[in-house]
Amino acid sequence: MMAPGADEVDRLPAGVLAYIGDAVYELYVRTSLVRGGRRDLDELHREATMRVNAKAQARALAQLDTFLLPDELEVARRARNVHTGRGPRSAAVLDYRHSTGFEAVLGYLYLLGREERLREVLEKALTVADAHPGGPAS
Repeated sequence: MMAPGADEVDRLPAGVLAYIGDAVYELYVRTSLVRGGRRDLDELHREATMRVNAKAQARALAQLDTFLLPDELEVARRARNVHTGRGPRSAAVLDYRHSTGFEAVLGYLYLLGREERLREVLEKALTVADAHPGGPAS
């Protein structure tokens, strides 16, 4: 698949970037868990869910604030301000909006083909998720 150009990615709605970023992060987390030696499907599901929920993603975005580049911060800001509805009942509205910002950054980097930078952001985010799996956002 040919990556879209930067202008095309910049014109995509933030919600679309988050839609792609959600899939990117889910796959990264699942792959990381399997590479870490987990094999039990129930455990895999439980561990992945603790890392990809809105609270964990909101925490990751907060921790990445000084790590993200200006264009990435702008994408996150745009996505946080998108009104896409309430989100899942299990998530606080603020966590859901911040997680949307986090996912949009991942989608943005993925669609631009900035693979090395995407890997850096994913690794840092997963480090945050692993340090505080499923706990309250700080």
